[in-house]
Amino acid sequence: MSGLAGGGYVPGMTGIQLRSPDFDDHGTIPARHGRDGENVSPSLEWVGIPAETSELLLVCEDPDAPGGSFLHWLVTGIDPHVVGVPEHETPAGGRSWPNGFGDDGWGGPAPPPGDDPHRYVFTVYALSAPADLPATPTVEDIYRAADAAMLERGTLVGLFQR
Repeated sequence: MSGLAGGGYVPGMTGIQLRSPDFDDHGTIPARHGRDGENVSPSLEWVGIPAETSELLLVCEDPDAPGGSFLHWLVTGIDPHVVGVPEHETPAGGRSWPNGFGDDGWGGPAPPPGDDPHRYVFTVYALSAPADLPATPTVEDIYRAADAAMLERGTLVGLFQR
């Protein structure tokens, strides 16, 4: 959603508008959010949630990870009236799931040293029904479940390099 970061609601745009006060869309994610830093999730804000939304789902993945897409954050069951999440918190009503490191909640960026910057794709989905996920979902499971009940979505991309 180019043009949102640092801005906020853009009149006339449809879908969910997702932004972070911590970094611009396609900008660099600050080191404190990285796994080698403070490993704290960034603040996120969103607008454009449809009235008929049952719940929100938040996911962050690194599609540039060696071996395929790597899950950094998955939260389901977020109250649809919530308009964001502060740094280092779980969104209200949300359930944190294990990330690709095996820890519940946020697992900060940790691309291989020397790699070109990796993309960290944050997506908020407005769902018409709770996401139907297996006990240990893969990134593919998450997108399949989100797409099955999706009303709208918004995406924000951050870059990170070590």
